[in-house]
Amino acid sequence: MIDLTTQYLGFNLKNPVIASASPITNSLSGIKRLEDNGIAAIVLHSLFEEQVNHEQKVLNHFLYKENDSFAEALDYFPSDMQFDNLDSEHYLEFVSEVKKSTDVPIIASLNGVSNAGWIKYGSKLQEAGADALELNITYIPTSIDISGSEVEAMYIDTVKNLRQHISIPLNIKMNSYFTNPANMAKQFVEAGANGLTLFDNPINVDIDLHTLSATQKAHLSTSEDKSESLRWCAILFNNIEADLCVNTGIRSGKDVLKAMMSGANSVAIASILLEKGEKYLQNILFKMEKWMEENEYESINQMRGSISLNHTDNPAAYERNSYMYALKHFKM
Repeated sequence: MIDLTTQYLGFNLKNPVIASASPITNSLSGIKRLEDNGIAAIVLHSLFEEQVNHEQKVLNHFLYKENDSFAEALDYFPSDMQFDNLDSEHYLEFVSEVKKSTDVPIIASLNGVSNAGWIKYGSKLQEAGADALELNITYIPTSIDISGSEVEAMYIDTVKNLRQHISIPLNIKMNSYFTNPANMAKQFVEAGANGLTLFDNPINVDIDLHTLSATQKAHLSTSEDKSESLRWCAILFNNIEADLCVNTGIRSGKDVLKAMMSGANSVAIASILLEKGEKYLQNILFKMEKWMEENEYESINQMRGSISLNHTDNPAAYERNSYMYALKHFKM
């Protein structure tokens, strides 16, 4: 019997495959399909900082737009019904509904970077029933006057602040743009992160020649896109006190196994599910078990980290001299 169980963020997962935030995790029906087909945990669609800030701006508008009027004019204050359509309140209700209807761990997702009051919203997500919280803080500075150290300090302060408001596990969805991702990973853990997802899948930027404007489009990853995630997972394995999740480029059972061997506790998938549907999960899990059986692996824990930087017989594969070797031996 092949044992696919693993541990991530303090949860005992039945297998390493987690559903990343996507349109599928935006509905209860999509989440139920994921659960029915074997998903081990689910990251809900992201609530963006702008949506939470919108709630506060609406409230401030009604509180202060008529501050010179008579106090008796109570009609200026909105009724409870006027706030029912706010995105943040809907998100809280959604978290609560999903928790009542599913048995797998549910990870709420916040997307933003400011160290402002919206971070306190994390405690509301915890109260709504979220088992853990993922913070996606990818930020691309457009000002040439902001230094890399300033951006990094902003990230760390945000994690520290959020950690003060929640007691549930905290996962950070990193990007790979840092000068030294390993050091940033260490700082995130020291700031209170329990897990790290490597890496965020960036939005593609292009120019529309018809409208003469810049455009953004979600990028569906391919298996080749997992390279940097594997590299840094292998480097971080056993070097930080946090669980690791490989994100971007995981599309098959073999991709999952490679992530485990690099040192991951879990993988997060979205693109392949959007392309082939939730039932494809069964194919991924079947292929994993088949390969493990054929190669005499009994469990995921047996292989985890077996080809990490500390354990591989070819550590150069994760270092610069492999770059020179690859160029010298490149063939069309």
